[in-house]
Amino acid sequence: MWVRVLGCAIALAGMTAATSAYADDPYDPTMRSPAARARDKAIIRSLNLKELARVRERDARYAAEARASRNAMDAYAADRARYERDMAAWRRAVAACRAGDYSACDN
Repeated sequence: MWVRVLGCAIALAGMTAATSAYADDPYDPTMRSPAARARDKAIIRSLNLKELARVRERDARYAAEARASRNAMDAYAADRARYERDMAAWRRAVAACRAGDYSACDN
Protein backbone atom coordinates (compact mmCIF):
# COMPACT_ATOMS: atom_id res chain seq x y z
CA MET A 1 0.00 0.00 0.00
CA TRP A 2 2.65 2.52 1.05
CA VAL A 3 4.81 1.51 -1.88
CA ARG A 4 2.02 2.45 -4.30
CA VAL A 5 1.40 5.79 -2.54
CA LEU A 6 5.10 6.56 -2.56
CA GLY A 7 5.37 5.58 -6.22
CA CYS A 8 2.48 7.88 -7.14
CA ALA A 9 3.98 10.75 -5.16
CA ILE A 10 7.34 10.33 -6.89
CA ALA A 11 5.65 10.20 -10.31
CA LEU A 12 3.66 13.37 -9.60
CA ALA A 13 6.75 15.17 -8.34
CA GLY A 14 8.64 14.13 -11.46
CA MET A 15 5.90 15.41 -13.76
CA THR A 16 5.71 18.71 -11.89
CA ALA A 17 9.47 19.21 -11.94
CA ALA A 18 9.67 18.44 -15.64
CA THR A 19 7.12 21.12 -16.60
CA SER A 20 8.22 23.93 -14.30
CA ALA A 21 10.54 26.63 -15.59
CA TYR A 22 12.97 28.58 -13.50
CA ALA A 23 13.30 32.34 -13.82
CA ASP A 24 17.07 32.17 -14.11
CA ASP A 25 17.16 29.26 -16.58
CA PRO A 26 19.06 30.44 -19.69
CA TYR A 27 17.81 27.41 -21.63
CA ASP A 28 14.10 28.04 -20.98
CA PRO A 29 12.49 27.61 -24.41
CA THR A 30 9.64 30.01 -23.58
CA MET A 31 12.10 32.93 -23.17
CA ARG A 32 13.85 32.64 -26.53
CA SER A 33 11.96 35.41 -28.34
CA PRO A 34 12.55 39.10 -27.57
CA ALA A 35 8.78 39.59 -27.19
CA ALA A 36 8.60 36.90 -24.51
CA ARG A 37 11.54 38.42 -22.65
CA ALA A 38 9.98 41.90 -22.89
CA ARG A 39 6.65 40.57 -21.62
CA ASP A 40 8.43 38.81 -18.75
CA LYS A 41 10.34 42.00 -17.95
CA ALA A 42 7.10 44.01 -17.92
CA ILE A 43 5.43 41.51 -15.60
CA ILE A 44 8.40 41.55 -13.22
CA ARG A 45 8.49 45.35 -13.27
CA SER A 46 4.77 45.50 -12.50
CA LEU A 47 5.19 43.08 -9.59
CA ASN A 48 8.15 45.08 -8.27
CA LEU A 49 6.20 48.35 -8.48
CA LYS A 50 3.23 46.80 -6.64
CA GLU A 51 5.56 45.51 -3.94
CA LEU A 52 7.25 48.91 -3.70
CA ALA A 53 3.86 50.60 -3.25
CA ARG A 54 2.92 48.06 -0.57
CA VAL A 55 6.20 48.58 1.28
CA ARG A 56 5.88 52.38 1.10
CA GLU A 57 2.32 52.22 2.44
CA ARG A 58 3.45 49.91 5.24
CA ASP A 59 6.38 52.16 6.12
CA ALA A 60 4.12 55.22 6.16
CA ARG A 61 1.72 53.37 8.48
CA TYR A 62 4.62 52.37 10.75
CA ALA A 63 5.88 55.97 10.82
CA ALA A 64 2.41 57.25 11.74
CA GLU A 65 2.12 54.65 14.50
CA ALA A 66 5.58 55.58 15.83
CA ARG A 67 4.65 59.27 15.78
CA ALA A 68 1.41 58.56 17.65
CA SER A 69 3.32 56.46 20.18
CA ARG A 70 5.87 59.24 20.76
CA ASN A 71 3.06 61.78 21.18
CA ALA A 72 1.33 59.50 23.68
CA MET A 73 4.55 59.04 25.64
CA ASP A 74 5.18 62.81 25.62
CA ALA A 75 1.63 63.43 26.85
CA TYR A 76 2.08 60.81 29.56
CA ALA A 77 5.35 62.42 30.67
CA ALA A 78 3.70 65.84 30.83
CA ASP A 79 0.72 64.44 32.77
CA ARG A 80 3.05 62.62 35.15
CA ALA A 81 5.14 65.78 35.74
CA ARG A 82 1.96 67.78 36.41
CA TYR A 83 0.79 65.08 38.83
CA GLU A 84 4.15 65.13 40.65
CA ARG A 85 4.01 68.96 40.94
CA ASP A 86 0.43 68.84 42.26
CA MET A 87 1.34 66.13 44.78
CA ALA A 88 4.37 68.11 45.97
CA ALA A 89 2.20 71.20 46.43
CA TRP A 90 -0.41 69.14 48.29
CA ARG A 91 2.27 67.64 50.57
CA ARG A 92 3.64 71.12 51.32
CA ALA A 93 0.10 72.28 52.14
CA VAL A 94 -0.47 69.29 54.44
CA ALA A 95 2.85 69.91 56.19
CA ALA A 96 2.02 73.62 56.59
CA CYS A 97 -1.47 72.76 57.89
CA ARG A 98 -0.03 70.33 60.41
CA ALA A 99 2.54 72.95 61.42
CA GLY A 100 -0.25 75.36 62.32
CA ASP A 101 -0.79 77.40 59.12
CA TYR A 102 -4.53 76.84 58.97
CA SER A 103 -4.90 78.83 55.75
CA ALA A 104 -3.05 75.95 54.02
CA CYS A 105 -5.69 73.47 55.24
CA ASP A 106 -8.21 74.67 52.63
CA ASN A 107 -6.31 73.04 49.76
